[in-house]
Parts: sequence; structure tokens; C-alpha cells
Amino acid sequence: MIAWSAPSVPVLPGPADRAVVRLRDASGLLKESAEGPSATLYVCGITPYDSTHLGHAATYLAFDVLRRAWLDAGLQVQHASNVTDVDDPLLDRATATGVDWRDLAADQTARFFQDMTALQVLPPDTYLAVSETVPQVAEVVAALLAAGAAYQVPADDIAGPGDVYADLSLDPAFGSVFCSAAGLDDATMRALFAERGGDPDRPGKRHPLDPLLWRAERPGEPAWDAAALGRGRPGWHVECAVIAAAGLGPVVDVQGGGRDLVFPHHEMSTSHARLLGTTVRVQAHAGLVAYAGHKMSKSRGNLVFVRTLLADGADPAALRLALHAHHYRADWEWTDDQLVAAHQRLARWRAAVARPSAAPAEPLLATVRAALADDLDTPAALAAIDAWTQADGTDQTAPGLVRTLTDALMGIEL
Repeated sequence: MIAWSAPSVPVLPGPADRAVVRLRDASGLLKESAEGPSATLYVCGITPYDSTHLGHAATYLAFDVLRRAWLDAGLQVQHASNVTDVDDPLLDRATATGVDWRDLAADQTARFFQDMTALQVLPPDTYLAVSETVPQVAEVVAALLAAGAAYQVPADDIAGPGDVYADLSLDPAFGSVFCSAAGLDDATMRALFAERGGDPDRPGKRHPLDPLLWRAERPGEPAWDAAALGRGRPGWHVECAVIAAAGLGPVVDVQGGGRDLVFPHHEMSTSHARLLGTTVRVQAHAGLVAYAGHKMSKSRGNLVFVRTLLADGADPAALRLALHAHHYRADWEWTDDQLVAAHQRLARWRAAVARPSAAPAEPLLATVRAALADDLDTPAALAAIDAWTQADGTDQTAPGLVRTLTDALMGIEL
């Protein structure tokens, strides 16, 4: 799949030994995000059955800032992501609306691309839809089955060998990071698994938490031929493991996504990745965005869409500012006055860089770099730029440097 067009990223001056970002991962530890000279990033993509809401945007902007900070540190960056265009929520929406699932996925993916383009988000280097990678996923599932790391469960509603599940008992590291850090006991894991697409009560499974790797064909559902497995489609978690390995190789420096993906999705996709020989060094998760008192969710319907705000006249740079005003790991609630404040901040910044001279910008650049290196502290970076705009000075190069700084590191054009 061809992603959206990449915005240009200007190069900033500075020493070659700039600090690499440290991130607080799922274990609660602050870790160096990349060991250099390269850096690899996998961010879980959308399930394209509705438009991009602010929760999505906040997540993708956070990891966009990570990429920009890596580039500024001189790292060679590889970023991979996916589009989950074969999944139950999308199929359910297609059935409910009478739209072919492929058309629905294509339409919503195109809308997502438009939103990311408007927000100046750097596109992934490897961007694959699940429908494009079914043969690779099927090959992996067949290999796990042959190795005894997976097993088949017959189903009453189909003929043939049935569905394929991973045997988590063969991965002694399962639960060692996410579940231990979060203090999830078995009952909580089963409840979350059921709530987030799993089937803990499926008869015939060896353990309630064993995740689906391959769903055998059911009437009316999309299916592909897989000689060793029969016709069917991939399970959710294994898709990301396969696409990450295909795009990034044996080491993923950072796997990112929203905090609601920690369990079961990231726990289980990481387990699959281990079995495939892929190491994930750091797991980083963005907080959840609420609106009208509840986390934004399609099931609740309390969504604020990026395209709606842009159509109503929001400046994309102001929208980025509104989201960067919150630390990426924080949970927070959207209110309309935040966008008003962001437009006011943007106006102050633009007025400041339009002056013929200003306070020196090199100290500001060092401060912003340090803020981003400290677990992507965008609120601190914004506060530093605010302070610079209020200072007087005679440096004629400063306005141009600050304009380059906000563009390169934060994707904000002044």
C-alpha cells in the first residue's frame, strides 16, 4: 500500500552527539528508545471503518514527534505500520451499512491519509494492509502449527480442521512485562480479552487466553486460500507481528499505540513476535482522550473527528498544538476551548517569528531538544517556545531558526 506524501523535514544545526529520546515503557522504566545508528518503530494502525478521531490523532502525533527527534539526532529511521482492513468491527459496519467491506476500508483509509497529510505526519516507510499480507501470515501460522506452537480447534458451524490458536503455554515470557507491570490477574485478563475481541470461553481451547491465529472460512466472510490451513483469514494479533518483522527485521526498537492496546493486543503480538525471532525493545503507549466525560469510542459515539474540526476552519498547526499541549502518556479530556487557546498560541508564535529580530534561539533549541529527549515532553517544549516569544532581542537569525525548529521537531509550520 502506498501511504500519503511525506512532508519535508528541515535540518537543524547542532552537535552530532545529541541525546536520543528516552521513553517510559510498559514496565514503568525509562529506557533509551534506540541504540543507534538506526532506529526502528512499529505503530499499530487503524481499523478503517470510521474517520480519524482525536484519540487516533494524539497517538500518531506522539510517535511522529519521536520520529522527528530521532531524525534530528542523526539516526537512520525505519517506520512500519498497518491497516487492519480485515477485522470483525469493519465487517460488522459493512454489513450494517450495506457497503462492500473492501469499499468501506478503501474509503476510510483514504480519509485517514487526508487527515495525516493535513497534520504533517510523516508516513511509514513500510505500510501494509492486512489484506495484502495474508499469504505471509498464513505461512507463519502454518509454521507455528507444524512446530507445535499452535493447535486447531474444530467448530460446529464449519467443516474441516477448524480455527488455529496460539499455545501461550509455550511462551514463558507471556505476561512478564505488560500484565506484571499493570498488576493484571487471570480474571482481569480474561475480562479484558473478552471485551477487546478475544474469546476466552471458546470450547476446545487449551487455555482461555490463547489467541486466534487463523479463522476458518464462514459464510459471508472474506477468506483466502491457505493450503496448510484451509480457506480463512488471519487473527488480529499475529498480523502486526508479521508486518513488523517484514518491515523492520529482527529488532523493533519501539512498538507504539494507544494504551488500550496494551492488553491483549500488544501482549499477544509481542508473544507471537518472540516466536518469530523478533525482539521488541521498548513498548510505549499514548494515553486515552475523553470527550463529554468518557473515553472517545465508536461504540459510545462521543467522537471528535479531525476532518470535522478542519472543515470547520481549524488550522492544522493549531490542532497539533492543542494535542501537543498534553503529555503523550497522559489521559485527558477534549474541550472546545483548547482549540481556541491553541489558535491564540499559534498566532503569538507566528507574530514572534515575523519580527526582524528576537532573542537568541540556540538556547531555546537546546531546551526543546532536551524536553523531547525526556519522554517526549511536548508541554515543556511548548512552554519554552512561549517564553522565547515573550523575550526581546536583536538576533536577526533567531526568528528563522525558531521557524525551522517548530517545523522540524513538532511538525508545526509558522
